[in-house]
Parts: sequence; C-alpha cells; structure tokens
Amino acid sequence: MPVVSVDIKSRQPYADGASFGLTGGYERIDGVLEFAADPDNASNAPIVDLEYAPLDASGCVRFDSDFTLVAPRDASKGNGRVIVEVVNRGRRRTIAFFNRGPTPPIDSDGIPEGDGFLLRHGYSVLSIGWQWDVYRSDALLGLTAPGISIDGRPVTGQACVEMRPNLKERTRLLANREHRPYPVADLDDPNTMMLVRDWEDGPDTVIPRSQWHFPDPEHVTLESEFQPGKIYYVIYTAADPVVVGCGMLAIREAATWLRDSSDGNGVHNGYERVYGHGVSQCGRLLRHMLYLGLNLDENGRRVFDGLLPHVAGGRMGEFNHRFAQPSCQSNPGFGHQFPFADNTLADPITEHTDGLLRRLRELDAVPKIIYTDSAAEYWRGDAALTHIDSTGTLDLDPAPETRRYLFAGTQHLPGAPELMVGQGPDGSTGMHPYNGVDYIPLLRAALFNLDRWVSEGTDPPPSMHPSLNDGTAIMGAEYLAGSVTVPNRELPDPDRLWRIREIDVGPDAQRGIAAYPVKEGREYPHLVPAADADGNDLAGIRLPDLTVPVGTHTGWNLRHPDTGAPEQLMSMQGSTHWFPATEAQRDAASDPRPSLERRYANREDYAAKVKSAASKLADDGYLLTEDIDLVVNSCLERYDCAMDDQE
Repeated sequence: MPVVSVDIKSRQPYADGASFGLTGGYERIDGVLEFAADPDNASNAPIVDLEYAPLDASGCVRFDSDFTLVAPRDASKGNGRVIVEVVNRGRRRTIAFFNRGPTPPIDSDGIPEGDGFLLRHGYSVLSIGWQWDVYRSDALLGLTAPGISIDGRPVTGQACVEMRPNLKERTRLLANREHRPYPVADLDDPNTMMLVRDWEDGPDTVIPRSQWHFPDPEHVTLESEFQPGKIYYVIYTAADPVVVGCGMLAIREAATWLRDSSDGNGVHNGYERVYGHGVSQCGRLLRHMLYLGLNLDENGRRVFDGLLPHVAGGRMGEFNHRFAQPSCQSNPGFGHQFPFADNTLADPITEHTDGLLRRLRELDAVPKIIYTDSAAEYWRGDAALTHIDSTGTLDLDPAPETRRYLFAGTQHLPGAPELMVGQGPDGSTGMHPYNGVDYIPLLRAALFNLDRWVSEGTDPPPSMHPSLNDGTAIMGAEYLAGSVTVPNRELPDPDRLWRIREIDVGPDAQRGIAAYPVKEGREYPHLVPAADADGNDLAGIRLPDLTVPVGTHTGWNLRHPDTGAPEQLMSMQGSTHWFPATEAQRDAASDPRPSLERRYANREDYAAKVKSAASKLADDGYLLTEDIDLVVNSCLERYDCAMDDQE
C-alpha cells in the first residue's frame, strides 16, 4: 500500500471535548503519513519527474505529508463520510469554512468549530498537506517532496516568479507568497530577466540587468524599489527541483487509506464515502487532478466518490511541472491552458481537442462533481469558459457527471458586514467596501446534494450559471457600458480587465518543462453575469440579498490608490454599495436606485420577504431547510448595516 507508515504526533479531544448533537464528542489526531509510490505503476504515470526521484529498496519513491483528522470519538455515531480537505497554503480551513467559524491567524493551529454544522451531521474531516514549498509547522501542513537527478547529475532549469507588491520594497523573496523558493543556480548569470507590467494583461517592459541583482540565492533586489500595484516577473536559472506532483499523490493515497477497512495504526478508517473539498488554489488542484485522471489508486480502485471544487473557475495550476510553484495563481503558464470545460471539444484558438474529464471517462473513474463559483471568477476571465465555448458564441452541453453553480453577486470568499473594510487576501486594499454577502449556506446545501447524489442516486438541482441563450452572459465591456450609476463608485477600465489568452509554454511543455517568458497570443472571450436594474447579477443561485436586496453586490472591486494601481481589478474581492435609506437621501445623492423606505415598509416587512425568498430556495433544493433562519438573520444584519451607515 502507498501509505507505509502513520506517525501520530498528538491525539486530543476536539473543541475542549464539546458534544455535537447525536454525534457526540470528536477527537483531533495530528501526525505524518509516509508514502511509497511505484513510478512504474500506470496510475502514477501523469506525475512529472517521478522517474527521476531516488528509489527505496523496493523500487518506490518515498515522501511524507502532515495530516490532521477530526473525527467522532465513537465512529459508530458518525455518518460514514469523510471530507478530504486540500489545505490552502498549509492552512486548515474546511471545518471553519462550512461551520461559519472565525478564520484563525496564519500562525495558529486552531480549528474553530463555529456553529458545529459538519460535526452535528457526523462528518469527519482529514486535512492533508500537499505543498512542497510550505514551511511546515504546527500551524501549516506541508509535504517533503523528493528531489530529482538525471543520470546522477543535479538538475537546473528555468523558473519564473511573479511578484505583486502592495508597498514599496527594495528586496523580495524569490517565491510566490511567503513560501520556500527555488535557489538561484548562479547569482551572476547574465541570462536572467526581470519584466514589469502595469496591469494584468498589459505589455511587458524589460528592466535592465544592471538595475537589479540577487543578494543571495533566495532573494532579488531592485535598486529603484518594487512599486505597489505593478506586476513583476523574475526569470532565472534555478536549482534543486522536486517532484511537485507528489502533492497530488499524497491527497489521492490519503483518501484511499481512509477508505481501506484495515487497521489504520490507531486511526479510524473504513469510511463508506470519501469526498474531496478544496477552495480557490485547492479547487484548482482538484480540477488538475481530474484532468490528469488521478482518481484511481495503484490497485485500480476508485478514490473519491465526489468532489466539491470551490471558486476554482476554469483554471488549473502549477501543480505538476518542473520548478512549479503551487501557490502561483495568475502567472500565465500551465494553469491557464485549455481545456477549461468538462466535455471533450475542439478549441478553435489552440486547435486542440480535449476535455477536463476525458482521461477519467476513459478509465471509467469519474466521481460526482459539484463546482461552485463566485462572480469574482467570472470577472477574472476564466469561469465562463467552463460552460461557454472559446468563441464566446455557444453554450456548451453540461456534463452528466457534474453540476455547476454560480453564487450570484458574491466575491471569492464569503462576506459579512464586519469584513467590508481592510486588506484583501492578497494584502491589497479595496477602493470600495468589500462584498458583504455570505454564501456559505449555499455551499452547505451543495455538500448535502453531492452526498445524496452519490449515496442515494438523487439528482442535485439543475446547474445555475450565466447563459448566452437567455442573455445572462455578456461581455465584460458590455456590462460596464450599461452599468447602473452608483454614487461614488468607480468602474473598471474595460481595456484593463483580466483575460485568459492562448499560451505557448515552450517546446518541452509535454514533459512538464516550461520556457519563459511564455508566449501569449489570442484572447479568449471575457464573459460575466449580466446585471438587473439594481446592478445585481441576474444569473446563478440568487440569495435573498439579490432578490430582496438592500444594496448592489458585485464580484469586482478596484485597488485603492494606497496600494497602487487604482485602475486595476482586485483578484478576489467584490463590492457592496447600500441603497439609500430614504427617498430624501436618494434625491440628495442623485441615486437612480430606489431607497430602502420605498422598497420595504419596515424591518419586519423586509424579514418576511427574505424568509419567503429563502423558503423558495429551499423548496428548489439550493438551500437546506435548517438554514432558512440563518439566511434571514444574516440578511437582517446587512439590512441593519445599510440603515445604520446612512444615519
């Protein structure tokens, strides 16, 4: 078996021994899994450079990964389901995410139980480290990936690091985020390059080599300082590559280990159903695993019954090539390539024929999949490509194995009134208040629908997303040209929207070796959800925030001048603009949107309308009945905030 040892570091009651409904108490187990992967096994064939890693006495490649398992103390009281969490940059988030708990600090190993939703319903959660470049600690789960050599010699090659500063800096780490860098092979190499562009899709300018240098193998210094809001790329010859794709094997084999009914070295396993969940970067990783066909283990058994990739849009990522940096999210490269959609189709831009599920269909190993996105992934330029063809003129046929939902009028991560100001996830600050809509109740329903689909064969409710046929998918420039006027709101420059382009990664791309800078060509269509008269998305699952609104909620925002480039779209944040509270305030602001006093007789009238709208969502299967009151109370928080902000 690929899991060859389990080293338990600690075992303790979870949440101070609290009891969660009929499931009772939970325990938390932290440890390390050691894996042995057979490079000659067909299931491992997609992993780049695995054949160049050192072998043990049995001819396998060894690596290990941190894990945390939160499971019922009495396994018989659980529901037999385990969620395998693909941790986001080392951080355990799934329990707090579904349970609407607080987000712990990056340096904390805490797992807040929130409202206990997953636990009351008997789910177990395994958080598994998979990134080679995470600095492992009690707070951050990572993976030790094997290095490679070819014919006994060290390997070097090109690496490209993207940097997006939010303040002036002279020296920066050669890594995406604060992760482990690939060291520079030669500090004085004249064939290195630094490029800068002013916006996401802007032209590159070469910064002369004389103006910057490497002070050590892990940092780069620009004498004139890196400027906030600009986008820099450092291309250099790197050393010490590792088998980055072992991270995907760790996820796959950890899931297999949990399903196996044999003794798990003191860890309960033998789960009846295994589901995978990943947010953002980790949702893109799950899409990448689908594309590579990684849902059969070394014994040919299906691994995941179902997957819930969240806010992944149409992208994959830097998860399986030489000198890959898994946290990189926007650097043009392997993660931005066709295919974007599930079904196999011909791409008129690249002239390739492929599909995200093509390999798994050939293996008869496609899990049930529910994709969920916010409006931000459409404004990023890629989400629409999952269900609209590359010409932007044809709605694609849905895949029978999947459902796809847009959480209309939301941003990348769930919002709340108290989260509408401050820094975004990338450290930048928004020009407008951030989106205050909380979509977690929709995600909870998606999980239950996935479970019923797998376990009972009950079809989930139909996909809900923008469409060309009904006019709810339109070009970004068209949206902006017809946008409702909102006082004090700046609109994005239509010429500076994020875009996905045809990409040439180099002649050795099929071997997982890139040539930088990549060559960018023709652009794919940038399609976004059309808006109603209030400026709210027309397509997707519309929470009462959109059908009984107190403001305009978008999936886009602009950078604040304090962090540079105010004409640029933020990468993850949306915006919320409250309606005027009274008609007098509306007239004073020349706001075309009807006021709250015109829309609703009073707070009780508003609450009644919200409850009716939420009940309709529950009747249609997009919301759990138990969460109707949660949605009502959440909407009332925003109603009160809209009224209070204008007193």
